[in-house]
Parts: sequence; structure tokens; C-alpha cells
Amino acid sequence: MATEVRHARYPFFTAAREAVREADLSLPALVARDAPAVDRARERVERALTSGTTAPEDPEQWDPHDDLLSYPIARILVSLLDDGAAVEKYAAAEASTAAERFETDYEADDDGLRSVERVQVSRREVFDEFEVDADPERGAGRRGNDWYRLPVVTYLSLADPDWGDEWRLVNRELIDGRVRVRQSELDRLVEEAVHRRVADGLPFDVRERNPALAEALEPAVASVRQLLSAGHAPASGPDVVEPSLFPPCVTALLDRARNGEELSPESRFALTAFLVALDLDVETIASIAGLDVETTTAQVEYLRDREGTQYPSPSCATMQAYGDCVNRDERCERITHPLSYYSDAVESVGTE
Repeated sequence: MATEVRHARYPFFTAAREAVREADLSLPALVARDAPAVDRARERVERALTSGTTAPEDPEQWDPHDDLLSYPIARILVSLLDDGAAVEKYAAAEASTAAERFETDYEADDDGLRSVERVQVSRREVFDEFEVDADPERGAGRRGNDWYRLPVVTYLSLADPDWGDEWRLVNRELIDGRVRVRQSELDRLVEEAVHRRVADGLPFDVRERNPALAEALEPAVASVRQLLSAGHAPASGPDVVEPSLFPPCVTALLDRARNGEELSPESRFALTAFLVALDLDVETIASIAGLDVETTTAQVEYLRDREGTQYPSPSCATMQAYGDCVNRDERCERITHPLSYYSDAVESVGTE
């Protein structure tokens, strides 16, 4: 059982993928009988694209077997979306979720890690999985500020200069072909290794390889598309920023956030995505919404890719699905997107 739980937590590990292969399960058959793994796969993708995590909203709802099988099905769903941004965000969410789980495992008691069959993975096991030949310096422990050394080739293959000047090799200590990195930095490199493994091979042409499977998964794909409602979002928000003209749903979310209420991941995503669409910077968004800058920075970076393209904010239909469509007014009756509401409100003021 412990092995299956571990496979479910890290379905991109070589052992987990081999376990799925050896089980000789037919994914088309699973989809045809609407197995629980299909629903979990849909949830996996939806939470990846809206909340930046692939962890289940209710862990008790899914058994490890279904959770494990949801991973290959989720990869099919992402491919069927035919959206490069969706692939990138899905892979980033899988990597981010894995990084959080790695940290939890690393902090587990030693007794748990010594058991013959365990759920947790050790730092060394993760290094071996991704062929990261990192050696700890004397006294390295769990404080996050300990130092490791790894081959310069490995460092250059994983580190991204876009992460900041401190990641450029010229700013690193290099001795005998090995780069010195902090433990926390090494964890970031491992997260990137997970990201790349998940993204590898995505998207693939499901419709050409297995048209019947693509057709069977269309309801799940449609559910994801409806949630994202990318096609209903205006290309950009108006140039002016006037909170008094925000749609009722956004105003309600702002009030809740300012009053210290913890928003659900979906509600926070909707609020931040709306403000990002107005081209506000992180500090302004955090100030308007009463949110902490660090968390807001992470979500804004998630919502924008490296070219600055914004991931669409949720439509009115999605806000209704979240339970955040509240205090509807007359304008709400004739629009389909919160950004459209705001643009219309700004236009109306300008013509008065």
C-alpha cells in the first residue's frame, strides 16, 4: 500500500510509470466506463490551470490507485486542450506540487525514512531519480542554508538565467568543475527537473493516435475549457483603473480579502487574474486586495508567462461555478465576463 501511495504522490517517477505500464491497464477502457481516475484527472488539470497545484481538493475522495492513473489521463486532457500556455502551466503546477511534497518528506522523522516500505522519499532518492550528482558539504542538514556541490554541466542544464543574476554561472563559486549551491537553491533546480520531465512529450496528437479516446474525453475537455473560458475574456482591460466600477463579484472578493477572510484558491485566482488583466503591478494588486506581496508575486508570475502574456481571467459562468457570482445588477444581465462589465462601466462614465 505504501508503495502505491508513493507512486500516486510522484506519478512522474520512473518506478511509478513502470507500475502503470506493468499493470497493463487500458486507458480507453477506463475512460469508457467513466472510472474515478477520469474525474480525478479532470480535477488535476483544472486545479493546475486555476490554482497552480495538482493536489486534490479533498484528498480523502480519491484512493492512491485512482490518483496514480489520473496522471497519464491528465496528460491526455492537457494535450487535447491544444494550448501551449496550458501545457506550461500544467507542468509548472505538477512541479510545484512535487516540490511541496518533497519538502514535507525531507522533514519527516528519521524513523519513517528507515522503514523498509515507506511513503516518503529522501533527498538522496530524489537526486538519484533525476540524476543530480550533488554532494553535501560537511555538516549539511535540513536548515535550507547548507551548501552542496554539483557538476557544472548539471547546473547549466537546469538553472535558468531568467531566475535572476545570482543564477548566472559567473556569479557562482566554481571549483574542480563543481558549482556551489545552497540547499534551497538545489531544491529549486530539482523542481525544474520535475517541470521538464512532466512537460516532455506534451502536447501530443491524441486525435490522430486514438480518435475514439479523444472523443470519449471530450466532455472532460469541455469542462476544463468552460472553467477557463479563455474565449470570453477581452483581449485587454481598459486603461483606467477605478475600483468603484469593478463588477459586483470582484468587489465582493475584494471586501472579503480586505476583511482578512481566507479566499479559496479558485476565488483568489479569479480576483488576482482580474487585477492582472488591468495591467497592475504586484504592489498595486497587493495593496488594492489587502494581500501579502510575497504570495501575490508568486501568483502574478504564475498568471503571466515569460513573454508577459496574461492567462485569461474567469468568465461569469466560471464565477458562478466558483460560487462567487454575487450581488448581480442590471449590467450583469447583458455581459458574460467581469472584464466586459468593467469596460462597459468605464465607457458609460466616459460618455456621461
